[in-house]
Amino acid sequence: MAGNIKLDGSTADYSAEAVPHGERMKKHSLTMAWWAICSAMFWLVVAATLAMNFGTLNAIIGLVLSVITFGVVNGIIARYAIKTGLSVALFSRVLFGHLGASLATLIFFATAIYYSVFEGSVIAVAIQSYFPSLTLNEAYLLVVFYSVPLVFGSVQNWLDKFNGVLLPFYILGLIAAVVMSIWAFGYSNDWLTMGPETGPVENGWWNCFTYFMGVWILMMYTWDYARFGHQGDADYHAKVNFGMPFYLFTFLVNGLVGIFLVATIPTEGGLSEVSVVLAIIQLMGIWGLLFVWVSQTRINTANFYLAAENMQAFFERFGLVRVPRFAWAMAVGAVVYFLMRLNVFSFILQALAYQGIFVVAWVAIALAHIFSPRYDQLFDGRIEYQLDRVTALNPCGLIAWFLAAGLGILLLNYGNAELALFASPVTFVVAFCSYWLLLNSARQHWFVKAEA
Repeated sequence: MAGNIKLDGSTADYSAEAVPHGERMKKHSLTMAWWAICSAMFWLVVAATLAMNFGTLNAIIGLVLSVITFGVVNGIIARYAIKTGLSVALFSRVLFGHLGASLATLIFFATAIYYSVFEGSVIAVAIQSYFPSLTLNEAYLLVVFYSVPLVFGSVQNWLDKFNGVLLPFYILGLIAAVVMSIWAFGYSNDWLTMGPETGPVENGWWNCFTYFMGVWILMMYTWDYARFGHQGDADYHAKVNFGMPFYLFTFLVNGLVGIFLVATIPTEGGLSEVSVVLAIIQLMGIWGLLFVWVSQTRINTANFYLAAENMQAFFERFGLVRVPRFAWAMAVGAVVYFLMRLNVFSFILQALAYQGIFVVAWVAIALAHIFSPRYDQLFDGRIEYQLDRVTALNPCGLIAWFLAAGLGILLLNYGNAELALFASPVTFVVAFCSYWLLLNSARQHWFVKAEA
């Protein structure tokens, strides 16, 4: 099946087939495209929130453990995605069948849209606060209007260049925010001892670590970017680009800066991305607005791109194969604008909690599949992912997925806060073990249709 057709007629962004080696990216280009993920007010604010609720030391321990976990898991995922060239949508056909895979792509593009709404709203609030003659709805529309065209191009020949240019500005902005906050308010060690008024929280580091399991959607993000890497660059991508150095900066460096800024710069109202953004703009003026624009626009290129890519993969099975990706990008923009205007953040947060459980289970199943030799034994090293070959529903993956996710959601809603903390870890263990056991006794007809 042909890949997506760009406006200029060239083929790129393969949603229906593995990325061929001739379409892979140089490691520097893929690095610049992927590192769009590292810049977002979210990373600063979430670390500061955890420090306020559980103490700075617990937050740092949770961040370090998350850096290690994300680095190891994404290193494994990156190697496999590079080896196969498959997207999350195509690989999910192997795990769950083509109907079951639709749920994975639905969860993926819905989550990417939700994050687009969050990060886009932050930009809109920043713009509207600096230019009060604009209404917030007009600012929402402006953000969508400029964000959608940014993802018309492919990862290979646009997003890498765009985000590569903006990365130094984000780093300089991060440094400037720290320097200017010290200049304006002085330096204090209070940021090292932040925490609740009641004192240190016992095992608070576990709360902080499990909180970051809620953003395991980054494993899916990794997969869809890593498949564009060259096989010869697999070590670099696994160990550096998608590995611990990336998360050291994204989680720990951003997190420490966020904790310091929140402890140093006075913010009005409760702590949120918006309150931090407004404080930065008040401190830095137009340069603060530019810093926020750079940080949020970079992360939203990834959010919009992956939302469009997986929305396309989801709707292709309904006969919309010929609809080009730029049309799906426009559809994503329309949905993002609609959700921004509805202001449904409380609902979205609840939806993300449930979807996070399904994502953790998906990651566990993917890892079990990668580690197990059984599938290779069944198909002599081939990967059967073609739509006309795979079964509609694969009991091996679906049983493990729904069993683990169901148990995780049960723990999440049990009413006991202590049990809820184990929802994601239990989901991971149950998904991995159940899929491993089912795969060991699997038959070919679970994965592919019987030969005619």
